[in-house]
Amino acid sequence: MSWILTYTGKHFDFRDIDPDVVCIQDIAHALGKLCRFNGHCARFHSVAEHSIAVCDLLPIEFKLEGLLHDAAEAYIGDCVQPLKMLLGDYRAIEQGVNWAIRTRFGLPSKMSPEVKHADLRVLATERMKLIPDDPTPWAILEGIAPAESLLVGVLNPDEAAARFLGRFIHLTADGGREA
Repeated sequence: MSWILTYTGKHFDFRDIDPDVVCIQDIAHALGKLCRFNGHCARFHSVAEHSIAVCDLLPIEFKLEGLLHDAAEAYIGDCVQPLKMLLGDYRAIEQGVNWAIRTRFGLPSKMSPEVKHADLRVLATERMKLIPDDPTPWAILEGIAPAESLLVGVLNPDEAAARFLGRFIHLTADGGREA
């Protein structure tokens, strides 16, 4: 078996990734329940809440991409970056899932630099506010300033999923991106 059963009852097949199976309700629900940092943070902080924060830092033309930048994790989980680097097959599967999501929602094929920068600013903020204090530098955050005014770790899973879905609906109000 190479598929998972999603929240809305779809079969998401990792061997035959189909953009038509990608569903925003599945993404919002799953990301609302996934905790960042494998749960090694001071309080629950979902990938959905993280994604909303990234979206909030971006100008309008990048907001949808920012909201959906980690959407693949709804299907593959939130594997911590150091482990991802050791799992070659995981990276290939993640790229396939990202392709399906980007195709489904009409996003650029590669992450925009503006979205990557906002993602790193939110990561720096999360590290400052949610992760145990540790002086060891994170090379990925070199030169990245936290967005100190962001609130992180304040939404429960259902609130995060609902806000994520609401933000998606607001950003795609023309109806052109989600059937």
